[in-house]
Amino acid sequence: MIPLRDDNPTTEKPIITYFIISLCILVFLFQFTLQTYKSGQLFYSYGLIPSVLIGNKELPIDLYIIPGWLTIFTSMFIHGGFMHLLGNMLYMWIFADNIEDSLGATKFLIFYLLVGVGAAMTQVLIDTDSQIPMVGASGAIGGVLGAYLINFPNAKVLVLIPFGFFSQILKIRAIYVLGFWFILQFLSSGGGIAYAAHIGGFISGVVLILFFNKKNNKKERKGL
Repeated sequence: MIPLRDDNPTTEKPIITYFIISLCILVFLFQFTLQTYKSGQLFYSYGLIPSVLIGNKELPIDLYIIPGWLTIFTSMFIHGGFMHLLGNMLYMWIFADNIEDSLGATKFLIFYLLVGVGAAMTQVLIDTDSQIPMVGASGAIGGVLGAYLINFPNAKVLVLIPFGFFSQILKIRAIYVLGFWFILQFLSSGGGIAYAAHIGGFISGVVLILFFNKKNNKKERKGL
């Protein structure tokens, strides 16, 4: 089930969503100019390594460029390949604008970073001994999907359901599209994908959006 777009218009231009997408693309293009990307060192220096973050392991001095805690954030903007980037930015493009529209630019940026932290720490706690760098915006985007599920469960999403020659394009309610995505994270494994981060990000988004929504409602009531 591949989402193509949603029927959920916004009232304001989603500048933070555009900024994050643009930044991820620019970082990805910049990676190709670096020798450390070709050798894989880039991922060890700027990716999140659970065992390094919690202090079980240390990076070699030539790979240690920034403090471990900072890789929680740098890892959100690095991608391992074109399809990795494309998949993440597709979901970001479709679903993030509505969350930004409901929260406002500043609150959305804070929300995005918080769910990214929630996703990262879930992966760290699940696999504390891992020495494999974690990169990509998937965890934070999982948080956006969790928030969308809460705020817009009945929005219609145009999806491609691939069945070879019998592929179909249908409009399906967001609650089913995103619910399917969430369940799929539990059923999937392997492939070097941090599924625990996806799950942690989604749950973080579901929980945090309730607090952000509550603050927005209080502000609206005061305005009245």
